Amino acid sequence: MNRTWLLFPAFFLALTPPAHSRLFRETAVLAESPAPLIGVSRTVPVQGGESLIDMAYREGIGFNNLAAANPGIDPWQPATGTEVVLPTSAILPAGAEAGITINLAEFRLYYIWEEGSRRLARSYPIGIGSEGNDTPEGTFKIVRKVKQPTWTAPASIRRERPELPAVVPPGPDNPLGDFWLELSAKGYGIHGTNKPLGVGRRVSHGCIRMYPEDIRDLFQRVQPGTPVRIIFQPIKVGLRDNTLVLEAHADFLEKSDNPLEEVVRQKRALRWRGPIDFSTVMTILRERRGLPLPLLPTPEQRP
Repeated sequence: MNRTWLLFPAFFLALTPPAHSRLFRETAVLAESPAPLIGVSRTVPVQGGESLIDMAYREGIGFNNLAAANPGIDPWQPATGTEVVLPTSAILPAGAEAGITINLAEFRLYYIWEEGSRRLARSYPIGIGSEGNDTPEGTFKIVRKVKQPTWTAPASIRRERPELPAVVPPGPDNPLGDFWLELSAKGYGIHGTNKPLGVGRRVSHGCIRMYPEDIRDLFQRVQPGTPVRIIFQPIKVGLRDNTLVLEAHADFLEKSDNPLEEVVRQKRALRWRGPIDFSTVMTILRERRGLPLPLLPTPEQRP
């Protein structure tokens, strides 16, 4: 497919959309370089009458990611025909290994596996715990897979919503959707949903929600024992085509005391020795659009 590529600030942005949506769910072959990028961001026009939350579901993207990538666009009443950036590219989180890595800061789940000598990856948007019901961080594993699960409402949820039935059988009213991946963290799991518009937002009581199509895909790829690492990493530095790239997300848990220092630390870990434009770094950190953008040197810095 022919694509037209733009320079900063829309680096790695393909203007010609692929024929099929949900490009981000395609399998990526990970480069040997540390902190590689997967996927390619692109733009699509707003269709008549749709909001960004409608577009997010249509394109298989989390709503918060889509809204952050397009700060100048009204998320509820965008003008028909407006070009919207789809954040379908990402830097692999630091330390991501075979198995599942969930980065709460970017509302994404990464699944990495090996086939022969190749390391492969897929990324999926997720919904996570709401404020006060934070999804736990740590290292866990999948302990059980259940197709067509029955949902037993926890006592804490029934206290909030006493009208809920104690048990919900499989079917369209089940908040777990059609698939449940139980984690070793007691009471938590990765599952589908009967409310897909909540994917990409802080809406759950701590579990990980996925689009119905995505949990179906992940469910068939993983087995009990698959490691699951849950992290909060709002700042990621990576490499593509020998260019240093920075991706910054909102620090809604307020864990990053010095984001600029974190950029420098990750740059050093990558052993990057080329020049970068720190004014660009500060712009990316201020805007936090969640897009991997290049730290190109200024004309004065270029050889």
